[in-house]
Amino acid sequence: MRVLHLSLTDFRNYASAEVPLARGPNLFVGRNGQGKTNLVESLGYLSTLGSHRVSSDQAMIRQGTDAAIVRARLESEGRELLAEVQINRSSANRAQVNRAAIKPRELPRYFSSVLFAPEDLALVRGEPSGRRRFLDQLLAILAPRFAGVLQDYDRVLRQRNTLLKSARASRVGADQLSTLDVWDDRLVELGSEILVARDRLATELAPEVERSYALVAGADHAARLSTVSSIRGAVPSDDDEAPGPESRLAAIAPADVPQAFRDALARVRRGELDRGLTLVGPHRDDLFLELNGLPARGYASHGESWSFALALKLASAQVVRSRSTTGDPVIVLDDVFAELDAGRRERLADAVADFEQVLITAAVEEDVPERLAAHTVRIVRGTVVDAAAEAGAPVASDDPAAGDGLAGPHEPAASDDPAAGDDAGEAGASDGADATRDSGPDPS
Repeated sequence: MRVLHLSLTDFRNYASAEVPLARGPNLFVGRNGQGKTNLVESLGYLSTLGSHRVSSDQAMIRQGTDAAIVRARLESEGRELLAEVQINRSSANRAQVNRAAIKPRELPRYFSSVLFAPEDLALVRGEPSGRRRFLDQLLAILAPRFAGVLQDYDRVLRQRNTLLKSARASRVGADQLSTLDVWDDRLVELGSEILVARDRLATELAPEVERSYALVAGADHAARLSTVSSIRGAVPSDDDEAPGPESRLAAIAPADVPQAFRDALARVRRGELDRGLTLVGPHRDDLFLELNGLPARGYASHGESWSFALALKLASAQVVRSRSTTGDPVIVLDDVFAELDAGRRERLADAVADFEQVLITAAVEEDVPERLAAHTVRIVRGTVVDAAAEAGAPVASDDPAAGDGLAGPHEPAASDDPAAGDDAGEAGASDGADATRDSGPDPS
């Protein structure tokens, strides 16, 4: 899969932009603050319905306007399609594919990308919530229906927490909370599906992470990963602290997960009533990362942490590629090369060389290996400079991707299709309504 042409209207600092893109590597160059990352962020939104930079859609709408439009002409397996999303400030977001209205949450079915940015260092050094987000985003890319499962779990979790807080305030005993059993049933049903899916995904990722780490780092440091589950181990003392070491015992057979979840809920019932909080479930779990037999978080050096974070994203790209029916995901490397030494830069270039399209942003062109700079787009104060000459295509507003699509922000088009009114935030993959922005369902 690749992007042939990107059109933006009132997105971030772009009043409008027309960007033709080439097969293979495309390098966006410009000083900091010029708008390089905004271009790749817009494509990331088409893929995940979220931003890797902010938690709210509102930040992506240009100041003083009511909506932003992202429109991309895509090519997959020799076929072209047009994907569009309108991000609205005060109404539901809207989406189209080939001019036909769809639910925004269906967009990831048509376009997939894997993005790596400096913020992804938190996958190794940060809190469990970021690692849950990583797994849930990938699950939603691989099976878009899963976004709905995660959203439903989050909704049930909030209702259950509300009941627990109410019981704590009124000092109601556990034996008087028959309503809680109803929410337990639904929590177990949805949560078990999430737990099994995460375990399977981690198993699929593990060999790819080990291979990708050795490729990027130039050494085999025994990079390992495994899921840790609160239904298998001790309850953490902090809301976003990983479960205890007991939770890394042998995985529970998928068929046994629902009963194990129920047993865990029964075990912590008194603590939940005392705290007004659901203490076990997917929203309390973690992805354990290990180097040379030690936890990567806390023990890995800066360079090792970068290599591990890159390995996680490269591994996810390989998994998406292996399952995809539409070709490779588009690889996005946002301001990554400035953080790497010369050896890692070259090895990363090797690792992405065979993907159909790679988008790279850099403030300093010399930071990027020359073989990734064949098609360079220069950005100056929110203006695309000489993109047409670099990509071998005209930059013009009459590009097929630019006309007769979603209405501009000042003239929203009405739609008879009720599906078009779904907010893009519904498509998130967990934690609040959108796991593209948060990690797992909110435990609070």
